[in-house]
Amino acid sequence: MSDEQNLLIETADRLFADLAGRRGEDFDALWAHIEKAGFPSLLIAEEDGGFGGSWGDVFAVIRLAGYHALPLPVGEAIVAAWLLNRADRLATLAPRSEGRLTGDRFDGVLHAVPWGRHAADILADIDGKIIRLAVADAKIEKQANPADEPRDTLRFENAAAEAVAIPADLLALGALIRVAQIAGAMDAALAMSIAYANDRVQFGKPIGKFQALQQNLAIFAEEAAAVNCAGPAACRAMAKGDAGFEIAAAKLRANMAVGTGNMIAHQVHGAIGITREYGLQYFTRRLLSWRSEFGNDRLWANRLGEQVAAAGADAFWTTLTARSDATS
Repeated sequence: MSDEQNLLIETADRLFADLAGRRGEDFDALWAHIEKAGFPSLLIAEEDGGFGGSWGDVFAVIRLAGYHALPLPVGEAIVAAWLLNRADRLATLAPRSEGRLTGDRFDGVLHAVPWGRHAADILADIDGKIIRLAVADAKIEKQANPADEPRDTLRFENAAAEAVAIPADLLALGALIRVAQIAGAMDAALAMSIAYANDRVQFGKPIGKFQALQQNLAIFAEEAAAVNCAGPAACRAMAKGDAGFEIAAAKLRANMAVGTGNMIAHQVHGAIGITREYGLQYFTRRLLSWRSEFGNDRLWANRLGEQVAAAGADAFWTTLTARSDATS
């Protein structure tokens, strides 16, 4: 890890911890700190006024946003700014869209847009074309996911649509954001579970001394480690320019880990773990929400299966190892 990345991580860790502790404050006031720190420009080249960071930097920053359950769209802003090559206004990504693009005009609906009500621009995939839409042109239906994060429906009628020059798989980019967030939130929930197990006394000793609970925590740690391996591997593939296979594998693996991790976290904590007053719910509700966002288990299993089947049985292992060698 370079000195620059260490400094980036230390800055993000301190800032995100502070802002997470101020949840409930005005969105614009909190977001101003993210903009001032320059995080949305993380992937923009230095000559264009950005940070000039790598996809590894992106994973590290978004993972910390997940670790602190930060109620701000840091990941969406970073990826959208990269696609637009500008970070002067907040943009986000639409995971699902339906409608018609006629020339440079769009009629349709964008579903479950993260933080749509707070953004200035939305990027959407319409029939394989990435377009930018202004939120000011939309009718907004405010909605939220189970973690109370904004997931709004935006309706457009004859709205101006600007083509985005960089070709991209918007769904895969959103999935990579969620993988990084899941990696951080899994680590945070695991740390809380271990601390609680060491503090909670039952039958005269900490419950963390019981072998059955230790075994469950070990399984939890394995699941968290798997996500923290799959995510960086997908980011290394992004740096090479071809990450479709790795992102599909990472999102599917992260989705699988969420079920096991959440179950064990709540088993360890018992009844206190489901209360709003206790901090565990900030992570487990987000994990459940992020699991289904930008592609659920079935979607990514199908995508992964299609790529494996396309390679064929004889070429599968050589193709897999070649991709691994290229991103190592």
